[in-house]
Amino acid sequence: MNTPATVSTPDTQPLPEGLCRERMPKHVAIIMDGNGRWAQRRGLPRAQGHRAGARAVQTIVAEAASLGIEALTLYSFSSENWKRPADEVSALMELCCEYLALEGERMIKNGVRFRRIGRREGLPQDVLDALDFAEATTADGTGLTLCLAVNYGSRTEITEAVQAIARKAARGELDPAEITEATVASHLYTAGLRDPDLLIRTAGERRVSNYLLWQISYAEIHVSPALWPDFDAVAFHDALRDYASRERRYGDVAPKSEA
Repeated sequence: MNTPATVSTPDTQPLPEGLCRERMPKHVAIIMDGNGRWAQRRGLPRAQGHRAGARAVQTIVAEAASLGIEALTLYSFSSENWKRPADEVSALMELCCEYLALEGERMIKNGVRFRRIGRREGLPQDVLDALDFAEATTADGTGLTLCLAVNYGSRTEITEAVQAIARKAARGELDPAEITEATVASHLYTAGLRDPDLLIRTAGERRVSNYLLWQISYAEIHVSPALWPDFDAVAFHDALRDYASRERRYGDVAPKSEA
């Protein structure tokens, strides 16, 4: 009688050295920086750096899913990025559509649930169609939630949340005295997503760049020197080990045994 093959799942497969499930972040947010510099150092157009960055996205999404991380939020295009040259913006929009078209079947197969955050206004219709299609076709995914921040700015997000809450208060639907942090969180683009445990920024930069300002209040921050196209599974594991070494206190003091 043949013995059925053991199916490896994120909960059962071995973890890279130095990582353990008990100290794995459930939600990782990444500021993907350095695509332009990567291209310039190679004498290539900036658009080629963004294409190389898209390959890094494939790697990190697959790795996050295999490690059992619940959510991965990637800063793809900020509301400030419209200031860039028109040809670069156009290339980024085209790349977004290409990525979603190429990765759609893989996301469905691997149980990845896709989600977009950011303002719809201003995005080209073909980009909106691609984002909406990815959300609709992966809605039943039970694995990793891949959240793409497109046309995203945190100050705008918070402002729009305040406006929505104010409208409810003006209509008498909400008592201002009863507004809590949970009320605000439920009106953000990220409503329903847990806050990030770990924020990674690549290319050695030490700014949060108007990214998830409310949500990263207590996130651990890891800065990687790698330019985003060079940020691979090894660099990702390094960030996860760094996170695992932190003692998260949320404003409390260290346990007496550590004081």
